[in-house]
Amino acid sequence: MRHNHIYRAVLPGSFNPIHYGHIDIAHRALRLFDEVIVAVYVHPGKPDLFSGEERVALVRESLKDEPRIRVASYNKLTVDYAREVGAQAIVRGLRVFSDFELEFRMALANRRLAPDIEIVTFIAAEEHLHISSSTIREIASLGGRCLFDDAAACRRGAAAALRRA
Repeated sequence: MRHNHIYRAVLPGSFNPIHYGHIDIAHRALRLFDEVIVAVYVHPGKPDLFSGEERVALVRESLKDEPRIRVASYNKLTVDYAREVGAQAIVRGLRVFSDFELEFRMALANRRLAPDIEIVTFIAAEEHLHISSSTIREIASLGGRCLFDDAAACRRGAAAALRRA
């Protein structure tokens, strides 16, 4: 590090479950930031395939080899969480064009709520464009074989989800 200030970003999401697209964005964000906090949003009233604790564990397992990535959970406005942890930016990923409208509206709202926090968007790598958490959940719920066998979420999490389904 050539500076005394730590440039920190928050990569928020439900990560239900985490997949290679998420992992790729987290690693690429490290090119711009000294530290990335992968923040698992836990909404107490929202039913998820995986509990908040399970999602945090799956994210930690998936990113355990990168010391500059921290994993945490939160349950407040993302901009409030970003301020709380001293982040200068919120990182988001875009897979397909239909993601853009939602992300654009969310970025405008976050900019209004926290003009001091930048929104940095990464376009998904081409090899990950087809991957989405909803696709993984759908395959798991129908008893299909996970297509992304090396992902921690598929190795352990999808099997657990199938047992609960």
